[in-house]
Amino acid sequence: MQNLGRALEMACLSDSGLVRDHNEDAVSIDPESGFAVLCDGLGGYNAGEVASGMTVSLVAQGLRQGLQNLPPQQLDLTSGKLNAYRLLEQQIQISNAAVYEAAQTQPQCAGMGTTIVATLFFDNRVLIGHIGDSRCYRLRGDEFVSLTRDHSLLQEQIDLGLVSPEDARNVDYKNLVTRALGIEPEAEPDFGEYTVEPGDVYLLCSDGLNDMVEDHEIADIIGALRLDLAVAAQQLVHSACDYGGRDNVSVILIRVKEAFPAVQGWFPWLFSWFGGSRGDN
Repeated sequence: MQNLGRALEMACLSDSGLVRDHNEDAVSIDPESGFAVLCDGLGGYNAGEVASGMTVSLVAQGLRQGLQNLPPQQLDLTSGKLNAYRLLEQQIQISNAAVYEAAQTQPQCAGMGTTIVATLFFDNRVLIGHIGDSRCYRLRGDEFVSLTRDHSLLQEQIDLGLVSPEDARNVDYKNLVTRALGIEPEAEPDFGEYTVEPGDVYLLCSDGLNDMVEDHEIADIIGALRLDLAVAAQQLVHSACDYGGRDNVSVILIRVKEAFPAVQGWFPWLFSWFGGSRGDN
């Protein structure tokens, strides 16, 4: 497995906010393996916390193990997709089945589910998988764009022209998601694949951030603090709380420090194998 720790810097922070008495978000980062996962739990008291925690743990563990044996940039001949897609989709489905089963069999977990947004970096690319309204943004130079489209009633109404983007922040149903992990026997994730450039900063966040803070303000904070992601994450959470902190708020920031092309061909593998053999003797 290629170690991406030199190429990727990551930081994360999750906070309960100012209104909620517990945190139903969960996050996980692994710069060496090249992935990050963020979930925002849904359901009754504490059930959302169970769903998000289960999902983050299962997806992170599954990706870490899968990447040991399956180079993400190589093609899976069975599905015709890159191993990256196979790995991420498989872990989302495994997590969906586990959350769904727990919701069906444990009364205290009935009706629970979670959003998910996950990124997997490989071969100068990033694969994004998501369900629900947790988002992934990219800051490239001065351009700040969302790379995910919310699965929500509000987004559907915006797409139909029933609500303007300007009025969207003031509606009282903007947290109603139309898809979530663990609600149905099969999950319906959307995927997007993008070329990565050195200097890019990627933001994964729960809606507790973007519901409170305007996109241009988020971009300004990241742009000003992109060289210290831990401080940037703290400032984003503080800003959400300054505007009311009505929900849990979680952020993951990923900065691309240098290119990370996949090692190709047989010579690097052969060199690594012999080098490893000498080191073991």
